[in-house]
Amino acid sequence: MRVETVAQLAGGPRHVLIVDDSRAQRLMLSMQLGRWGYRVSECASASAALDLCREQAFDIVISDWMMPGLSGLDFCREFRALGHESYGYFILLTSKSETTEIADGLEAGADDFLTKPVAPNELRARLRAGERMLAMQAELLAKNKVIVSTLVELQGLYDSLDRDLIEARKLQQTLVRDRVRDYGWARVSLMLRNSGRVGGDLVGSFRVDDNRVAVYAIDVSGHGVASAMMTARLAGFLTGSSPEQNLAFQKGPFGGYVLLPPEAIADRFNRFMLEEIQAEQYFTMVFAVADRAAGQISLVQAGHPHPMIIRATGQVERLGRGGLPIGLIPEATYDWEDIPFAPGDRLVLVSDGITECPLPGGGDFGEDGLKASLRASGHLSGSDLLEALVWDLARQSGRDSFADDVSGVVLDLT
Repeated sequence: MRVETVAQLAGGPRHVLIVDDSRAQRLMLSMQLGRWGYRVSECASASAALDLCREQAFDIVISDWMMPGLSGLDFCREFRALGHESYGYFILLTSKSETTEIADGLEAGADDFLTKPVAPNELRARLRAGERMLAMQAELLAKNKVIVSTLVELQGLYDSLDRDLIEARKLQQTLVRDRVRDYGWARVSLMLRNSGRVGGDLVGSFRVDDNRVAVYAIDVSGHGVASAMMTARLAGFLTGSSPEQNLAFQKGPFGGYVLLPPEAIADRFNRFMLEEIQAEQYFTMVFAVADRAAGQISLVQAGHPHPMIIRATGQVERLGRGGLPIGLIPEATYDWEDIPFAPGDRLVLVSDGITECPLPGGGDFGEDGLKASLRASGHLSGSDLLEALVWDLARQSGRDSFADDVSGVVLDLT
């Protein structure tokens, strides 16, 4: 393999190889080049020059075209085929001036031509042109090495980050550890699929008391690590096992903790995001409480897609009153809605990764697609219903992976 030239290693003079079967021509060129400060090597044949080029590097090669055995044209072609890392500037000495012959030389890999007999001023000009090209090539090679080194470093950083994201994904999945939870008179099924390693969707449920179960669906703005960290923090504020840490509860007059109304929960999260967290993120949410004794669902919708209820008759109804996302406007107000339910009814919450999923023909899956899928799969269990919904989404969108996080909740009421 070709090694770097002395000039390249130490900034010394350029190394020039003269190849000519005429001893007088080699002597004349060597004397001129030596006076101009070049290091010079000589070969009397192209085959000997080719062997020498395999062992060491030359910055510039000056070769006669017509030589016995291997011609200068063939030598140039073989020289280029060596595949050296550094570039060698190749000048052909020739008495040929026909256009087709010059074209043959360029096609073989020659950079320039000198007509014999060689005029010193023209030789000096050609060498300076070669120096400029070699300097540009050396600069480009140095920059390429920096780019390659940077890319290797970036790849290492990416691999490290990817490993961390894989572990973060595992941790995030533990936020929805129980995908199906049976509360006796109510059964909750959860589905969470991130579009990347980690995502910004969160779904869950908790038991309030013997007659009430709360479910929620959250979609944090943005994607990636920042959104995932926010979902982890929000999950800590919606834990049913520690009412004192759950923002949905407040301390009651007799020392216990009582659940706030849904609209008050949304307002509390809004103030918490703006006054305490103070991040540039916001999130959408549906928070619903099913009350068995009252026979109704109380819910608040804050920028999230409209909830749906599948009646025991198979009818699908749209719920919710809209509302602003949480963490955007300090003066935002939230309205609640009370919906009566009967045994066999099912509440369904989904993220906008489903309703806003683009379809090949234009438009998106939308509420119409959601309703149609729920009507067709309403006889399935909660987890199977969510899987069927994702299957419908994949079939209609023509893709198995989605651009946004996809999540859902099914609350079965018995």
